Amino acid sequence: MRNRFRGFAHYLTVIAILLLTLDAGIYSGVAHGASSGDADLIGDKIQERANAVLALMGYAVVPDVTTSSLSIQNNATANPGFKLMQLAGGFTLSGSVPLYLEGGLAYSRYDPEFSAGDDLDDVFIPVKWDSLMASGGIGWDFPIVPDLVFRPVFNVSLGHVESDLSGLDDQIDDIDGDFGFLDGGRLNVVGYGGSVMLDYTSYLPAREIDVEWRFTGVRMQSFGNTSSDVRGRADTLNTNLWARWRAPTAYSLLQRPLRYVLEGAHSTFFGAQAGILGFNHLTSLGMGLELDSSAYDIYVTRARVVGRYVFGQNIRGFSIGLAVSF
Repeated sequence: MRNRFRGFAHYLTVIAILLLTLDAGIYSGVAHGASSGDADLIGDKIQERANAVLALMGYAVVPDVTTSSLSIQNNATANPGFKLMQLAGGFTLSGSVPLYLEGGLAYSRYDPEFSAGDDLDDVFIPVKWDSLMASGGIGWDFPIVPDLVFRPVFNVSLGHVESDLSGLDDQIDDIDGDFGFLDGGRLNVVGYGGSVMLDYTSYLPAREIDVEWRFTGVRMQSFGNTSSDVRGRADTLNTNLWARWRAPTAYSLLQRPLRYVLEGAHSTFFGAQAGILGFNHLTSLGMGLELDSSAYDIYVTRARVVGRYVFGQNIRGFSIGLAVSF
């Protein structure tokens, strides 16, 4: 029985490179902690930033072409203050067994900055927070009309965050106080929630159409041996509308038509994710080519490359993605 990948999860993203830049002044609200008079007072901002990290990890809970690879640049330093890279995909087993499965693995890097000292002589402390998260989902397709299904999905995720102050020993030796989580602390994260989806697919020799709408709500919460000063939770809510058109060109490769691909997606973020990176909406417009290898007895049936222009409130960027179907 051959698996048939459908809709937004019709592919497995293998490589995606995306650089987004924020307009001047927007990023500062995410990247910097407010000044505090002593290092132990930094804890007030650590908890705030930890809750922000939980919200940021929510971007990687489900497959989304607008957020599958993000690199947010801090204009003050010209260095990325937030990076997200995700390998994800999903599929429906078959028409007779409409079990839907999805999963992903994501790495993110968040570089907040805190300050300690008096108002006249603040010492800024850049921190590196690295996280790894695995997520999965299971659902079922309920046909509504031909080519259109309703799909509820249960989502779960596990993540881990570590804080790194290495290389700053000389800088922090002059500051009194306990840095707590900042100095080698850990944050363990569990996410649980669900999605509802409408998935439309219409495949004809002359063209192939995929359209998907999705609403996702997931609670991200600390657990286990998480450092006591960063325990928290964040509720992430978002909607996504994605569409793709594929049609043959006049050329053939590997005994099959070479297809062109047109793609569009729009995501809206609510709850803890609203404004956390300076935007509530992201839109992606893409085009590319698809190679069909189904004439040969190999596991990969299609491979495609798509270039995308991504934009939103105070943000814009380009990406190149590679994907395969099975």
